[in-house]
Amino acid sequence: MKIKVGVMGSAGGEMAKNALEKSYLLGRAIAEKGCVLVTGGCPGLPFAATKGANDAGGFTIGISPGIDLREHVELYKSPTEYLDVLIFTGSGLMGREVIGVRSCDVIIITGGRSGTLGEFCIAYDEGKPIGVLENTGGITSRLPDIVEAIKKDTGSEIVYDDDPYLLVEKILELYEKVKNKPRHYDASG
Repeated sequence: MKIKVGVMGSAGGEMAKNALEKSYLLGRAIAEKGCVLVTGGCPGLPFAATKGANDAGGFTIGISPGIDLREHVELYKSPTEYLDVLIFTGSGLMGREVIGVRSCDVIIITGGRSGTLGEFCIAYDEGKPIGVLENTGGITSRLPDIVEAIKKDTGSEIVYDDDPYLLVEKILELYEKVKNKPRHYDASG
């Protein structure tokens, strides 16, 4: 079965040109490694990654907050281009995060605001391997401090790099190392 790589990041707000370019290259790198790209089916940095994966011949999945295509496009103002599959959750923006994260083997964070932070926290709490594409703005520069403040061992391991191709290499190596480990669970909150 192909490895599913979730790219979670800024869907709105200000995004630097270099963050869009890095996210596009991230999508290409994921596709070139033969992995499936999973996003929230949203605009912004995840959309740039989706376009990159599509341009490289990769397979892409969007996890929509909408209940149907009309809601996805009209209510959530989200694109359909470059997606091979769009899964409608009907769960809203926050509700779809759990489905999106749990659908992935690994998560990569690029840029990001409060929604991305939520996705990061879900992945961290569930012990997922996490990659962080550095120098893409948003929460990426704050994640080391957040992890330090959490003081919770969930079994999640995090790799950082500002080169999309090297980050994909690192996260796939980490996944191979941990994929058969039993899930760690810390009920202390």
